[in-house]
Amino acid sequence: MSMLMVLVGIALAFEILGWVFVGSSFLGNEQRLSIIILQVSVIGILAVGVTHVIITGGIDLASGSVVGLAAMVAASLAQSSTDVRALYPALTDLSPIWPILAGLVVGLLAGWFSGLLIAKTGIPPFIATLGMMVCARGVAKWYTMGQPIALLTPEFTWLGKSFIVFGFPVPLPVLIFLAVAVLSHIALGYTRYGKYTYAIGSNPQAARVSGINIGGHLIKVYAVAGLLSGLAGVVTAARAASAQPTMGTAYELDAIAAAVIGGTSLAGGSGRITGTLIGTIILGIITSGFTFLKIGSYYQEITKGTIIVLAVVIDQYRRSKQARA
Repeated sequence: MSMLMVLVGIALAFEILGWVFVGSSFLGNEQRLSIIILQVSVIGILAVGVTHVIITGGIDLASGSVVGLAAMVAASLAQSSTDVRALYPALTDLSPIWPILAGLVVGLLAGWFSGLLIAKTGIPPFIATLGMMVCARGVAKWYTMGQPIALLTPEFTWLGKSFIVFGFPVPLPVLIFLAVAVLSHIALGYTRYGKYTYAIGSNPQAARVSGINIGGHLIKVYAVAGLLSGLAGVVTAARAASAQPTMGTAYELDAIAAAVIGGTSLAGGSGRITGTLIGTIILGIITSGFTFLKIGSYYQEITKGTIIVLAVVIDQYRRSKQARA
């Protein structure tokens, strides 16, 4: 509820500043609000996966690079036969199910391998996912030798289209994001998977003596995060109707920021998907609001960094206060 109040406060602040400095409404523009929601949908899908990882006390720096790799692989199998330079001429005009599955499998394997490294070698999640971030970006560039992929089939790009719901255009990526958020909320709050995830992040030693297979569960968590990164890559390629190796650059930072702003503790053991959802929207409103007020992008980065630091400071203060109590 406190994060929701922050969201409302930021939105109202941009509304007031809009009338003062621009002479128009920030919240009264339906097209702007639709664009905000569409822009945060991909980051939101990533942020949900990152939330799972952070709750265990880990971190995922590879999600943005996996988006680029999954987008490239999915797009290469979604090319139209009208493209005379198709990467796989014999595999053009395929049913969209195949490129979608390919992107999901790429993400799943990337996350599974990161989790395997962490569980079996004991290296810190920061190092394991940092290595995966560099490798995935390199593979994405190598896949087509740095060349973009275009001319995708309409059946595949349908994933990036909008639909009219109760008279309002709703982009399909937004519906995918909301579906992912609902399923993750249920998984974390009402299943054994969620109980184990919170237990590992709260107290790994207690989780171990309770009989939880920590290594095996961490592999599952990172595989889920990777799967969602693959889904984000597929959605990104469908929205753009093309793919290039640089897609998803720095997305992992926005995803981590959304989770942290939403109340997920970097110390592990606490966090909610509802908070991540609100944190994602806050980031989208800040970005759109700065653009609306014609404020430079570098100020946006400064503001995002400040908000992240403040969120962590508040979390540390809250934890120390609870410990004293």
